Amino acid sequence: MFRQLKEDLDSIMERDPAARNRLEVFFLYSGFKAVRSYRKAHWLLEHGHPFLARWLSQRARHKTGIEIHPGAKIGKGLFIDHGMGVVIGETTEIGDDCTLYQGVTLGGTGKDKGKRHPTLGNNVLVGSGAKVLGPMKIGDNARIAAGAVVLSEVPDNATAVGVPARIVRISGVRPTNLDQVNITDPIEQEICRMQAQMGHLQKKVNCLSKDSLKKEETVSQKRS
Repeated sequence: MFRQLKEDLDSIMERDPAARNRLEVFFLYSGFKAVRSYRKAHWLLEHGHPFLARWLSQRARHKTGIEIHPGAKIGKGLFIDHGMGVVIGETTEIGDDCTLYQGVTLGGTGKDKGKRHPTLGNNVLVGSGAKVLGPMKIGDNARIAAGAVVLSEVPDNATAVGVPARIVRISGVRPTNLDQVNITDPIEQEICRMQAQMGHLQKKVNCLSKDSLKKEETVSQKRS
């Protein structure tokens, strides 16, 4: 328990520039409080005390605005930044060193039983207001842009953008920052590429038209 506590504290200190010291994080950060309560509730659930587990998780929800079902499986170093409105469903699985911003939902798509919530790999970042719905896998080092709605699998080292989310690869490199805003839109990139190509083709057409006019003028001069 103390090792997990230290890992959770360290993850926030490393990733949040506003965190000045561990005491501040321990006593004032709602995301840290919610994760700490979850770990106690999860322990109670695993040791045959489901009512106490749910009571503790609902108590944490009222205090922090973050709802984490005690049945979820969460690795070390989870950082929930600000956190208000975050919902993590019962069969959710979260790997190590993941980051969730406010308003994130890791939810199901209906009333199916069994595995019905997403699985996040390691080092995953989910931006503000993003919704990840269903039992799909979000790969290691993936990023979900703010406001995205993810309904299908996201590969390792990829970014999901838009509603519904579209996938764009980011060269297989682990994200080294928590920038959830400046994420490239693949459709915008493709439109820009096509516009550049059309401009190049237009120049060629103009050159050919000029050559054709010169040839016609030369022929008409010879005839005259």
